[in-house]
Amino acid sequence: MRSLFRGLMCMVLLAWSATSLAGDYRKTYQRVPSFDGVELGALVLVPSGQGSGPFPLVVMPASWSLPNLEYLGRANQLAADGYVVVSYTSRGFWDSAGLIDIAGEATVEDVSAVIDWALAHTPASPGAIGVSGISYGAGTSLLAAARDPRIKAVAALSGWADLQASLYANDTVSSQGVGLLVGSGALTGRPGPELAAINAKVAVGDFDGAVQGFVPKAASRSAAFEVDQLNESGTAILLANAFNDGLFPPNQLVDFYQRLRGPKRLLLGQGDHATAELPGALGLPNSVYEEVQVWFDHHLKGRQVQGLAPASVRLTTLGGWPLDYRDWTQVQADPTVYGLGRPTGLQPTGALVQGDATGWSHRIGTAVPTAATSGVVLVSGALQGYLRQPVRTSIPLVARTGATVWAGPALSRARTLAGAAALRVTVTPSQRDLSLFAYLYSVDGLGMGDLITHKPYSLRGVAPGQPQTLEIQLEAAAAEIPAGRRLVLVVDTLDARYSAVTRPFGSVTFSSPAAAPSRLSVPLR
Repeated sequence: MRSLFRGLMCMVLLAWSATSLAGDYRKTYQRVPSFDGVELGALVLVPSGQGSGPFPLVVMPASWSLPNLEYLGRANQLAADGYVVVSYTSRGFWDSAGLIDIAGEATVEDVSAVIDWALAHTPASPGAIGVSGISYGAGTSLLAAARDPRIKAVAALSGWADLQASLYANDTVSSQGVGLLVGSGALTGRPGPELAAINAKVAVGDFDGAVQGFVPKAASRSAAFEVDQLNESGTAILLANAFNDGLFPPNQLVDFYQRLRGPKRLLLGQGDHATAELPGALGLPNSVYEEVQVWFDHHLKGRQVQGLAPASVRLTTLGGWPLDYRDWTQVQADPTVYGLGRPTGLQPTGALVQGDATGWSHRIGTAVPTAATSGVVLVSGALQGYLRQPVRTSIPLVARTGATVWAGPALSRARTLAGAAALRVTVTPSQRDLSLFAYLYSVDGLGMGDLITHKPYSLRGVAPGQPQTLEIQLEAAAAEIPAGRRLVLVVDTLDARYSAVTRPFGSVTFSSPAAAPSRLSVPLR
């Protein structure tokens, strides 16, 4: 594989040389030795005819399963603008030696080793070092910044800050997401012991066991547990993710963002994992990478950028409108709170009401398929990001034997939902283990619902017959809701995206006790 890749690299570089602007920069393919002698395949771009330097350095670790060609176009543009750029394939993949260690110590240390090499072999400035990556490269970049104070600025795109919260959200495994990672890793790399153990469990369908076996190690691969180091260094951190990211959903990044004390910026937009910024990595016009360029120009070159706030949030709606906020507290300010009413009727449906509705209960069966769904990892989110087509469900076809449904009033005027909705509900399961899936829809007059957001939640080892009051924060979202539509909340016990612990032939009873009224809080504007 490595010899084939080197041949491809030579052809790409020759073609690239023919089309680039002569004199702007030099580019070479290098084998960069890491701290332990493992060689990393790297594209190295050095400004030429732009002065003697030193130049700010940007190191770009590649995504899971992708080679250093991933950032070809963006590296080109950065070098033309006076940056030394080293884009390298992550350890264990393609033309880089070693084994995949799932963002272990060696993979993180590789970033520092590449910086050492660049400072020794290029006119890179030791006082102006940035790191940027997508997905695996983003998570690695954050971890490296926490451990290497030379890194002054980070742009982490479609990444994670908390690996457990990403892959095991509320004790629920995204089997589609884990399957995608395992399959692509096996095809394009050389798994280390940890990934090999995960692969073996996934091969026999044990997604739950695969993730649970890795969970004790997740904290050491999560920048959320090293935020104090980042704050002490004052690292400037830009985070960008998609609302419908099927691998690293946005809420775990929001929590991380709120704990950062240095310069920071959070961008959340439409799409799925890496779909928003990958075209920009290839050099196409891209709003995410325009922000990255501004971020590095400001924090590595010292350019004063008008309107760049020290702490700011931008949410982009499904309709493409940017919404700017001072911080996440402002995003979540003054939500609309609905009480959950008693489901009634031949097709039982509760009302989302003003004020609390208590003293009722409603039972459904477990593991009963319904029409509610979060969609397919990557596919559904990509359709939403590129074609503005969210996951659609006919609410009248949602089987009430296996789902509880609440509908709000028709909106008298157009509203925008921006932020993270929150659900409090009391459930009494008949089994020790139960997975619940909460969906929030915008529904038209014919009952067709556009999925706005969702969230899984699993109960494990609880006492059957004992009430459990749950606090479920749905994933952050931003969507316009036209006048005449209504919000609809659906909760069921199965979703094809996830490995549910729900078993058939049981029941779960929803209720709203006076001591803890069931409510839905929605950030409506």
